[in-house]
Amino acid sequence: CHPGWSAVAQSQLTATSASRIQAWLWGGVLRWLRVLSLFFMFPNWHSDRFTIAAKHHITIAEIYETELVDIEKAIAHYEQSADYYKGEESNSSANKCLLKVAAYAAQLEQYQKAIEIYEQVGANTMDNPLLKYSAKDYFFKAALCHFIVDELNAKLALEKYEEMFPAFTDSRECKLLKKLLEAHEEQNSEAYTEAVKEFDSISRLDQWLTTMLLRIKKSIQGDGEGDGDLK
Repeated sequence: CHPGWSAVAQSQLTATSASRIQAWLWGGVLRWLRVLSLFFMFPNWHSDRFTIAAKHHITIAEIYETELVDIEKAIAHYEQSADYYKGEESNSSANKCLLKVAAYAAQLEQYQKAIEIYEQVGANTMDNPLLKYSAKDYFFKAALCHFIVDELNAKLALEKYEEMFPAFTDSRECKLLKKLLEAHEEQNSEAYTEAVKEFDSISRLDQWLTTMLLRIKKSIQGDGEGDGDLK
């Protein structure tokens, strides 16, 4: 094998990757040019033009999520999309974008930002007959974010959510939070793990919840010690 071939091949691969990234970026630029043309061609076409702009922001956010792996930029575009949807009072679509922002914000340890969104969406959905069942999930996630920051914050937040949304008290999520708070106060990692396992046996934990629950557990074990497992 010629010694220079490896370098040439690597260079070609790098060039190919760069070309793909440029194609994605230029694709986004061209889409935005089409959106801008609609603004000028149809100045009174308020509803559709903002909805189209919102959808293009989602498309760009998804590219940053999956192809370019730049979560901060993905967050920015989901936020912009939510703003456009809010302007058209498409609250359901706006909430979907905001929930993506909250999930990523928590992963990036921007807990206050995540809390504000989860509380906002929870408050917006708890009185809606079709959406109120989801409110418990949003308050649960907000409480977990509080918990990572401070145990007392989590207790106060839990009391607030129960007062705001009485149905939350009887939910499995609320009961789990109370068990976790008790275990954390006693610095009992076994009780904490057992409570999580019991919950997971009925409602399977997704990756986001697993990550947040592990972060809380590490504060029980002290400075991140332990096996880093919930099972």
